[in-house]
Amino acid sequence: MAQRRRKARASTASAFTYSQWDGTQVGFELKADDLFGEMTDDLLYHGDLNAAIRRMMQDGFENDEGQRMQGMREMLEELRKRRQEQLDNHNLGGIYDDIAQELREVLDTEREALQELLDLAGVTDDADAARKAQNGQIELDMMPPDLGGQMKGLQNYDFTSDAARQQFDDLVEKLREQLMQNYVDQMSGAMADMSPQDMSRMKDMMAALNDMLEKHQRGEETDFDGFMEEFGDFFPENPRNIEELLEAMARRMAAMQQMLNSMSPEQRQQMQELSDMLLDDMDLRWQADQLAENLRGMFPGMGWDQSYDFGGADPLDFAQAAQMFRDLGDLDQLENVMRGARNPGALAEVDIDRARELLGDEAGESLERMAEISKMLEDAGYLQRKEGRYELTARAIRKIGQNALGDLFRKLSTDKLGRHTMEQSGVGHERAYDTKPYEFGDPFNLHIERTVRNAVTRGGGGTPVRLTPDDFEVERTEKSVRSSTVLMLDLSLSMPMRDNFLPAKKVAMALHSLISTQYPRDFMGVVTFAAVAHEIKPEELPEVSWDYDYGTNMQHGFQLARRMLARQSGTKQIIMITDGEPTAHLTPSGAPYFNYPPSPQTIDLTMKEVIRCTRDDIRINTFMLDATAYLTDFIEKITKLNGGRAFFTTNQDIGDFVLVDFVENRRKLITGR
Repeated sequence: MAQRRRKARASTASAFTYSQWDGTQVGFELKADDLFGEMTDDLLYHGDLNAAIRRMMQDGFENDEGQRMQGMREMLEELRKRRQEQLDNHNLGGIYDDIAQELREVLDTEREALQELLDLAGVTDDADAARKAQNGQIELDMMPPDLGGQMKGLQNYDFTSDAARQQFDDLVEKLREQLMQNYVDQMSGAMADMSPQDMSRMKDMMAALNDMLEKHQRGEETDFDGFMEEFGDFFPENPRNIEELLEAMARRMAAMQQMLNSMSPEQRQQMQELSDMLLDDMDLRWQADQLAENLRGMFPGMGWDQSYDFGGADPLDFAQAAQMFRDLGDLDQLENVMRGARNPGALAEVDIDRARELLGDEAGESLERMAEISKMLEDAGYLQRKEGRYELTARAIRKIGQNALGDLFRKLSTDKLGRHTMEQSGVGHERAYDTKPYEFGDPFNLHIERTVRNAVTRGGGGTPVRLTPDDFEVERTEKSVRSSTVLMLDLSLSMPMRDNFLPAKKVAMALHSLISTQYPRDFMGVVTFAAVAHEIKPEELPEVSWDYDYGTNMQHGFQLARRMLARQSGTKQIIMITDGEPTAHLTPSGAPYFNYPPSPQTIDLTMKEVIRCTRDDIRINTFMLDATAYLTDFIEKITKLNGGRAFFTTNQDIGDFVLVDFVENRRKLITGR
C-alpha cells in the first residue's frame, strides 16, 4: 500500500502534464525580441516597465505569423460566458427529479402488486390477503409528499412485490453511493469506488487531518510527511505542505456548500433529510462537519456563502450537479488567479490542463505562453528582477534605442540621409576601414592583404612574392573630432495631450543609440524639463514619463545643460525638443514660478540663460512641435541671439529632422565644410 501511495505521489509531482505532439495541438512560437518590441511603445509612453508587462498581459499579443496569444481581458470574458452558459442552460431540479421518478416507479410497481393481490383475494375469498392489500394501499396513500419522507417511509414498509423491494433497495444503494461519493470527492480526488476498508481508512484520515489542522492553528508542530506517507493516496494533487493540502480540500468543500446555497429551501431540506436517512455513519458525518467548520475559518475567502442563480431548462442529476459546481468553483478560482496576477510569474500556479478543459485549447495555450513571458525576457537578457519588481537591463536599453533608431532610418529616404562618404582623409585616431596607395608622409598602417594582392597582380603567381613600394597600401583614418550634446526633452503636460510625447521620446532614444554606437567618443547628456528641469542619465530615458505639474521651464533646462557641457570638450550643442513657449522659471529661492501667458520675467530669465550659453560657445538647435505664433517668435529670437537653428516640425517627422541635422552637423565637423 505504501509503495502504491509513493508511486501515486511521484506521478503527480508536477503541476503541468506533457504529451507527444499529435498534430492537433495549436502551436504558438513566442520570441523574446517580438515580445520586447511589442511592449516598447507602452514602456516609453508611460515609463513603467511593470505596468507595460501587465498591459501586454491584459491585451494579448500577435506574432509576425499572425498567431495570437489571448489577453487576460479576452480570457476573462470567455470565462464569464462559460459560467453564464452553465447557469442559463441548467437547473438543479434534476437532482431530485430522477429520484422522484424512480420512487414513483417503485410505488407503481408495489401498487400493481397490491391490486393483483386484492383481485386474487376477491376470487379466492381470502379476507387476510384482501386486508393486507387494502392496508398496503392506505399506507402508500399516506406517504409524505417529500422525497426524504417517502424514502424513510419505504424503508420501514413491508413490500408485497419483490420487484418493488429490489427497485427500492437499488435506489437506496445508488443514492447512498452518490452521497458518500460526495464526501469522498470533498475529502479525496483519488478514489472513485471505495470499499468498506477504504471508507474506514478515510474516517481515520479525516480524524488525523482534523487533529493536524487543530495543531497547525495552535502553532504546534505537525507531522505532515508522516500524514502523507500514510494517507497520500487520497491526495493526487501531491500537496507539498499542509497549507496546500488544506486549500485543496477547502476548495472542494466550498463547492459543495455553494451547491447547497444555490438550492431552494425545499431542495436543501430534502437533501438534509436524504443525507440523514441514508448516511447512517455518524462518525464520518461528524468528522466531515468538523473539518468543514475548521476549513471555513482558515479560508474565509473561498466563497462558502456564494450561490448561483440557475435559469435553464436542462435538469441536472446529483452527480452532474456536483461536477458542475466543481467546474464553477474552478472557474472562480481561475478568475481570481487571473485578476490577481500582477506579473506573468503569478500564472505559473495555474493548472494548464484544467484551464484547457474549462476555457478551451486556445485559452490554455495562451495562459501557458503568458506564464513564460517574464522568464523568456529574463533569459534573453532584457529584464532582471530586483526587490520583487522587474527592471530593464543595459541590453534592453540598447535594444530600445536600436529599434527606435532603426525605425527612423527606415522611414527616411536614402537621398535624405545615408552613410555619408568621407570627403577628407588624413592623420587621425579612428580607423575608417578603407585603404589607399601609400604616399610619402602617410602613417605606415600597412594593409597586408591588399599589399600582397597588389604584388601578386603585378608580378604574377609563384613564390616568393616580391614587394615594391608601389605595392604598399595603407589604411585610411578619419579626423578625430569630438562633439558634446545635451538633449533637452520637454515633459510638460501638453506633450502627451498633443500626442507629441512618445515620438519625442523615441527620438531621444534613437539619438542616444546613434551617438553611443556610431560616435562612441562623443558625449550625450539629457535634461528633462517641465515645471522644473532634471539632469538624468541617458540609460534612464525608457522609464521617464511626463510631469503633471504645469509649466515649461526652459530657463532651468538651459542652466543645467550649460553646466553639463562646461565639463566637456569639443564642439558643444543643445538640442531642445518642445511644443510650448516658456511659462515657468526658478525664483531666487529655487521654487518654480508658473504663469500663462508667459510673464516678462520668465522670458527675461530664459533669454539670460541663452546669452550665457552663447558666451560659452554652445549652439542651441530647437525642434518645435505644434508651434504657435508666440513660440515661433520666441524661438526666432533665440536663434538670432545664439546662432543656432530652428526647425518647425510635427510628431510624424520630428525624428527625420533631428537625426538628419545631427548627422549632417557631425559630418561637417569631420570634413570641415
